[in-house]
Formats: sequence, C-alpha cells, structure tokens
Amino acid sequence: MKPYPTVLFLGDGMADEPIRELEGKTPLQYAETPAMDGISRLGRSGTLLTLPDGFPTSSDVANMSVLGGDLRTELCGRGPLEAASQNLPLGPDDIAFRMNLVTVDENGILRDFSGGHISQRDAQETIDLLNEKLGSESVSFHAGVSYRNLLVLHGKQFSAEVSYDKPDDNHGQPVAKHLPRTKSDNGVETARFLCELIGKAAEVLKGRTANGIWPWSGGKPSAIHNLCTRYGVRAAVISAVDVINGLGRCMGMDVIRVPGATGFIDTNYEGKADAAIQAIRDGYNFVYVHLEATDEVSHLQKLDLKLRAIEDFDSRLVGRVMRALGKDVAYCVLPDHPVPLAIGKHTRTPVPVAVYQPGVEPDKVETYGESEARHGALGRMKRADLIDLLLQ
Repeated sequence: MKPYPTVLFLGDGMADEPIRELEGKTPLQYAETPAMDGISRLGRSGTLLTLPDGFPTSSDVANMSVLGGDLRTELCGRGPLEAASQNLPLGPDDIAFRMNLVTVDENGILRDFSGGHISQRDAQETIDLLNEKLGSESVSFHAGVSYRNLLVLHGKQFSAEVSYDKPDDNHGQPVAKHLPRTKSDNGVETARFLCELIGKAAEVLKGRTANGIWPWSGGKPSAIHNLCTRYGVRAAVISAVDVINGLGRCMGMDVIRVPGATGFIDTNYEGKADAAIQAIRDGYNFVYVHLEATDEVSHLQKLDLKLRAIEDFDSRLVGRVMRALGKDVAYCVLPDHPVPLAIGKHTRTPVPVAVYQPGVEPDKVETYGESEARHGALGRMKRADLIDLLLQ
C-alpha cells in the first residue's frame, strides 16, 4: 500500500534551548503555534539525530539526514549541491565551493556572514565585478541567492582536500584564523590559491558593505541515491536556498520555485504554502517545504525575530496548508538542527519531530516542543528512521 500524500514542514534552525526571558521556555515552547501543536496532538512525536559526530554541523548534512541519505558515502559538500540547484554543470576537474559575501571590519574581524543581507541586485553586481577582475580559466564566480553564492575552481591542479570553517560560526573572529587549510598534501595548492583569492577579492570589494568572500564546503558531485526510486513516490522540494533545492534535485525531487521566496524573514510564506497545496493536488506523494528564515534570525541572535519567524511559519505556512488539505494528508514538522540564540551556532542536539498520519493512533504528547517530543511514541530516531516512517 502506498503511503498517504505527505507534506514535511522543515523550520531550519528552529530548535533552541530554554531562555530566561521566556520563563525558562524555548522559543518553540513560548511562541503561539496551534498548527504545529495540532500535528503533535493528533499524531506522534519523537526526536531525530541529524548532525551525528564526525560530520560538519551544516545544513547539507542535516537535511541529507532528514531525507535518509548515507552521510558516509553520499556527502559531497554544499558547493556541488548548490551548483545542481543552479543547473550549473561541473566538469570532472571542477571543485565547487559555497561562497558567502561577508562583511569584514578594518581590523580583519568578521562582522556579518551575510554581507548585510545583501540584496539580490547588489549580489549579482558584486559577482559580476569579481568575474571581471578575478575570473579566469581557473576561477569562476556564480550568483546564487543574496549572500549565498558559488566559487568554482577549474583544473586538475585543484583538490577538494581542503578544510574549512563555517562563516556563521565565527562572528567576531579574525578572518585570518579561519582561512582554508589543507587536509592532505593533495590540498596544499588549493588552500594556498584560495587564501590568495580571498586577499585579492578584499581589494576588489574595498569600500562596499559586502567587502569580502568566504569560500567553504567545497567538493565534487557524488552519487546520491534517488529518493523517488527508492520509495516509489513522486516528490517535490520548495525552498528559497540553493543547498536545499540542489539536494532535492540530486535525490530525484522536482524543484518548485516560489516568487518572493527570499531565505529571510520577509519571505513569501503564503506562496510557499500555496505551492505545497497545489503540488499535493497535482499528484505529488511527498512535498518537502523548507523555511530558511528561522535559521537566519537565530544566527543573528534576535529573540523577537525568532519568535516572529516561528509564529509566521506556523500560521502562514503550516496552518494554511493544513486548512486547505485537511486530515486525509500526512504531516511532519521538524527543524534540521538547533541554533540556540545564546550562541548563534548549530548544535548536534537531536531535534523534535511530530508526525500525523491518517488512521494512526496518537500518543499522549499534546504540544510541539523540544522537551515534549522526547516523551513521544516515535522515540529516538536516527539515519533513515523518519523518512522510512513517512514513505515506506
């Protein structure tokens, strides 16, 4: 028997830790979230380990975990995934890096991993300038969404054997202490080249708010399993950001683009909801709806914005879909990883999950939250446990 049509709502970075100003509650527990609470009340809850030890604490890892990917064999870095989202072909000797446009102060301190949340127009202009001044047969720059862009190195002289630090983990830190480093002798030339390129880009971008580049998470495309083939479903992904769309595309999912999806708190919530509703009505069995805004405001360590993003996610997206599709559709809600406001960084704590499936007896969990989910019937899930539950 095929599973019920399923909508998975993913609030990136939504989970947190208890906060004194919220009476010891987390933002998820404090915010008004009747739709997500409804999934918990009518369904079953549990937790999912998405960032196991030994892997980077990044969203490509976490979302691949949610979708049941084998991190040991399929993880390739954000660069190739974002290239896939952009339909950017990579040759056998190409290494693709995610490249943030960042703001660095006069003392070399990273002040903003998003370059002031640079507008799309300004980002495109910046990428054009970098290509004009620094582009060559060996280097090309490609615009993505806002500060999230791509750097591709072309040639057999380059290697993916390069270690990196995440920019959003290093606010207030000297950039010089977090430059690309080699993993092995094979990566020495690539690390040296990237460090020189970062210095040259700083000269080209001097005087701008987004006055630097931060390349990270590079790699080559790898063989990622086809989710649709594995489970016999027709699936779609809805997201504003290339890393999620690229992962979905690599796993055989259709990418549904939504006008006005910005990856920030001003995103088009209703547009995403309506796209998910239409996808289910058009015959998709599984729709993966990703929200980036909750992650962005968590990195900014803005409590008021995190509460607002959670409540908008619940009312304008989750609730809107559930009202339109009713109880004959299965729903799942979870973050991909926590971003505690106290530190503004990803952590490896398992995330809360709630799943409603028609005809399945609910457990006793009444609301959606970090501590509540630990008492649910789904228990402590890991690897492909969640996606198997939803699609097998």
